[in-house]
Amino acid sequence: MTIDAPQTPSLTTQFDELQQYFIKTPYLSINKRITVLKQLRSRIVEFEQELIDAVSKDFGYRTAFDTLLGDILPTMQALAHTIKKLPKWSKPSKRSVGLSLWPSKVSVTYQPKGVVGIIAPWNYPIQLAIVPVITALAAGNRTMLKLSEFTPHTNQVLEKLFSGELEQHCKIIQGGSDVASEFSSLPFAHLFFTGSIAVGKLVMGAASANLTPVTLELGGKSPVIITEKADIKKAAQAILFGKMANAGQICVAPDYVFVPKELEHQLVQHLCELYKKHYKQGVEGKNLTSIVSDVHYARLSGYLEQAQQLGATIIKPLEDNQQDPDKHRMGLHIVTQVTDDMQLMKDELFGPILPVMSYTNLEHAISYIKQHHHPLALYILGQNKQIQEYIIKQTLSGTVAVNDTLVQVTADDAPFGGVGHSGMGHYHANEGFLTFSHAKNTLVSGSFNPRIGMLLKQSKVLIKLLKWLYIKK
Repeated sequence: MTIDAPQTPSLTTQFDELQQYFIKTPYLSINKRITVLKQLRSRIVEFEQELIDAVSKDFGYRTAFDTLLGDILPTMQALAHTIKKLPKWSKPSKRSVGLSLWPSKVSVTYQPKGVVGIIAPWNYPIQLAIVPVITALAAGNRTMLKLSEFTPHTNQVLEKLFSGELEQHCKIIQGGSDVASEFSSLPFAHLFFTGSIAVGKLVMGAASANLTPVTLELGGKSPVIITEKADIKKAAQAILFGKMANAGQICVAPDYVFVPKELEHQLVQHLCELYKKHYKQGVEGKNLTSIVSDVHYARLSGYLEQAQQLGATIIKPLEDNQQDPDKHRMGLHIVTQVTDDMQLMKDELFGPILPVMSYTNLEHAISYIKQHHHPLALYILGQNKQIQEYIIKQTLSGTVAVNDTLVQVTADDAPFGGVGHSGMGHYHANEGFLTFSHAKNTLVSGSFNPRIGMLLKQSKVLIKLLKWLYIKK
């Protein structure tokens, strides 16, 4: 006799269950939301080592440092900040009524939207899954979380983490592109997606059938501008950290560098020296995360081969231990003499490949950036504050970091989001709470309200008063 394994409920069934929870309690108290967030925080602490081990298995090898710094710590920071600030964020916001609505009072109240769908990527499978959930739960919603099919071991741990009472607030969904397509078509109150531009367009298209509002966290090619007279060694340190963390598999990783022509040789030299110092064992080192899969490794190798065929120069800081196809591991590859017809200058790299371009006039670098899609991040390396301000005002990007890389996304009290092809909408901080809330215009009038009677009479005195107040040159 065989016992059939229990079947996973359909997506519609799970959505309907969460919808019923929401209908039963459309406004979860702030204290209850904080209790749920604290329970989630305890679960993350409980499963910390399991999560670290699982992510490493999914990548083939991922350093514990990358998982702690990029996944666990930002998630815990977001929880602490949200728990602390939620009572303030959720308070009604008093607004001015003006003389025309006197003596009534107006405020904006923040109401949960309902069941929120969240689609997470593979590159930071803990942070980029849980932080949007934290923000949506803080706003009082129920959530369905679709995890990446490329991180099955991590997904198993997250399923355990969200089991029990937490399952009433967040249901974990697994599956490939077919499941993701069905997921995007559910009538969510809000749909949040992190991933590629191509898939983001599909998600937005599916959501439009239900008039579901969407937040898209995409990516693109995030440039670095090194300014004249910059400390080139410090610039190289910032770039190397940003490019090699998680082997460059980050949506805000530096994608290409603009450097003054007279500093180009020094930059390449310092990058090579720093790489030899910190990654001296290359792909055999325990401090280098693997490329997530054979497919992505082949994609990166293809970029290098094509660029070289089209005349680019590939610079490898180490003569040996730069690539391991069997374990899909890759060290830093600096690429100079690049052109726009090379695929590595068209696609988001998402790996340890660094194109370097020189400029003799800052306007050339700024013009190049402005002629391409708005990036998710822009990095400025150099101490001249006037030039920093000029670049920031002349360019449009989701985020900016000056004399730093990557860490701007961990600023808990600031929003995170792209613009144009790099994304739509925000999460993190108060802006994230607002994203997942309905801001309701609430007008309250008391027993004394002469305005109604005057409006019904179409009072000429009232009309003259209003014209005198508002219709002026």
